[in-house]
Amino acid sequence: MEKDNKDQTLIKPEWIRGMEMLIQEEDLKERIRKAQEGDEKIVKAVEKLKKAGIKTLRDKEWEVEDGIVMKKGRIYVPEGNLRREIIQLHHDTPVGEHGGRWKMTELIGRNYWWPGITKEVGRYVEGCDACQRYKN
Repeated sequence: MEKDNKDQTLIKPEWIRGMEMLIQEEDLKERIRKAQEGDEKIVKAVEKLKKAGIKTLRDKEWEVEDGIVMKKGRIYVPEGNLRREIIQLHHDTPVGEHGGRWKMTELIGRNYWWPGITKEVGRYVEGCDACQRYKN
């Protein structure tokens, strides 16, 4: 009876990969917060919000939540390497499965936003050798 679970898979590997992605996103969220602090435009906008004593701007289009600037409930990602890292995280992992431009834009757009996200995702997908080989 001691070895009744021997050679049994209790947790599927794809569940673990999904958890890895969640852990990476939490680390990413903290790095985005730090990047936003270094972005002068964001810092000035947040300071104006604080001075005005409000948490939202333009009918909740922009707000600050837990120290992170959000646009329509999605994390604003400042210019820099974090944008590419987010695309890689969603595209090059088993969860993203090398989805095309529109799938990736929709997947990333659930949680993140930046100006030109669709074009940037499109360029990344167009540069992906695997996507171009298996494209219909």
